[in-house]
Amino acid sequence: MPRTQPPLYLHEEIMLLALRDEAGTVVTGSMYAYALGGAILAELLLHGRISVEESKKRLVNLVSDQPVGEPVIDECLDKIADAKRRANLQSWVSRFANMKNLHHRIAQGLSDRGILRADEKTVLLIFKRKVYPEINPQPERRLIERLRKAIFGDGVSIDPRTVILISLASGASLLSIPFAKSDLKRRKKRIEQIVNGEMTGKATKEAVEAAQAAVMVACVLPSVTATVIMSH
Repeated sequence: MPRTQPPLYLHEEIMLLALRDEAGTVVTGSMYAYALGGAILAELLLHGRISVEESKKRLVNLVSDQPVGEPVIDECLDKIADAKRRANLQSWVSRFANMKNLHHRIAQGLSDRGILRADEKTVLLIFKRKVYPEINPQPERRLIERLRKAIFGDGVSIDPRTVILISLASGASLLSIPFAKSDLKRRKKRIEQIVNGEMTGKATKEAVEAAQAAVMVACVLPSVTATVIMSH
């Protein structure tokens, strides 16, 4: 019997959406890095390792430093545990998003699972860059079908992980990769209801807020960076 593959983590699902299947490169025009940061923070919330203060600052508190068992998530948990002072949701999303080689590490993990293939591509006959073409399309197909049912169906209850994934993918402009923009526009109200947490219970409220924080950082930081560049 074939061995059942363990479920994907949220940041791995975001990575699959962000990568071009055949080329193995990241789709341009998306804010996938901040979606990855938000996904990792959401995982820590869902696993009960952190909590968020009910205050305007939305400070993140450490609940447990017990490892989750996934290298990237556990490294981020260590960063929170070792921090000299607490930071808010947006700060942690940004810090995680800007971790060195984050997308390569996540893609390598998917390669280890047999979903992607780690490869090298020569650019301009000189430079080499790592690419991760898809070799097992089934996990991504199941992922897209989950999104399709949630976005284009009429169910009133959607599982928490799918709610968070849609929140992250929507904010990072990743939904338009598997779905036509015209179809997404037609379901705009439905997507807004999902992102606003109307389709899930209170248990995932903090994780959805982490996704929303990722969206805020993704929207704000590029414009701030552009302003700083223009001023110099």
